Amino acid sequence: MKAVNYFKALADETRLRLLNLLLNHELNVNEIVDIFSMGQSRISRHLKILTDNHLLTFRHDGLWTFYAATSNEKSSYFIEVIQYLFKGEDIFFTDLSKAKKVIEKRSKETTRFFDSIAEDWQKLKSEIIGDFDLNGFLLSHVPHCHTVVDLGCGTGDLLSDLQKISKVTIGVDKSAKMLEEARKRFLRCESHIDLRIGEIEHLPLGDGEADIAIINMVLHHLPSPLSSLKEINRILKRNNQFIIVDFLKHNLEKMRLKYGDRWLGFSERKIKKWLEESGFQVIKIDYFKLKKGLRGFLLCSKKNETQVNQ
Repeated sequence: MKAVNYFKALADETRLRLLNLLLNHELNVNEIVDIFSMGQSRISRHLKILTDNHLLTFRHDGLWTFYAATSNEKSSYFIEVIQYLFKGEDIFFTDLSKAKKVIEKRSKETTRFFDSIAEDWQKLKSEIIGDFDLNGFLLSHVPHCHTVVDLGCGTGDLLSDLQKISKVTIGVDKSAKMLEEARKRFLRCESHIDLRIGEIEHLPLGDGEADIAIINMVLHHLPSPLSSLKEINRILKRNNQFIIVDFLKHNLEKMRLKYGDRWLGFSERKIKKWLEESGFQVIKIDYFKLKKGLRGFLLCSKKNETQVNQ
């Protein structure tokens, strides 16, 4: 890559704004169009110039395409050198402020979606899971412990069983309606279940509060799985266990609309890479079949002895 190509690619205000924006967020084309208030064809043309010159990278996920600043070593070094130029101008700050509003809007829409389906959540889950005993399969991988946390606990289906193998069982969800359904479930029985409202990106738990953390069929709803995994690392005691259950990569686009999915599953390579970057060591991975031709995975990992940089 010749230096002149970098400078040619950035010799436009819109492309400079795009690079600054995508240094801070991974966004799809529709989100970028919303932030910039420009036509999609214009945005797509600028994105192509930046990706052709290795300043941006993209990933296809079904019908959606997401863009972010490149992880290419040489290009990243160039971006790092010029990044200070973005800090002093109002237009770059304005773009990031608009992006924050778009992301907050997206988060609120997700919460509203799960609030709206809370009462029907068990039925919706059965349409995918079918007769497979996912809870039993998961529990066979969970050792007895003092404190276990179910992240994105929904209506509390898994919590009923987790409380049998722990002294303290914590359920976290961002949907108040989901937690309301969970409270109804445990209202008339003695339990040591602690239900907390909060986002996985900003968990309502202290550093090292949990012995075991579980995220069961939730990761594909999150806008930034990597930052969420780093936050989960924070709330786990060192050398303790973290379990992910989710879909393997698929192409069922309708899952976005009906179930609120943001990611159409994950490749094993991608999940392992994120875990390593978040300070986890992979222990084992198992697979299972679901309805609609979907396949799932259960991955056990442990928090490394050395603390990951947040």
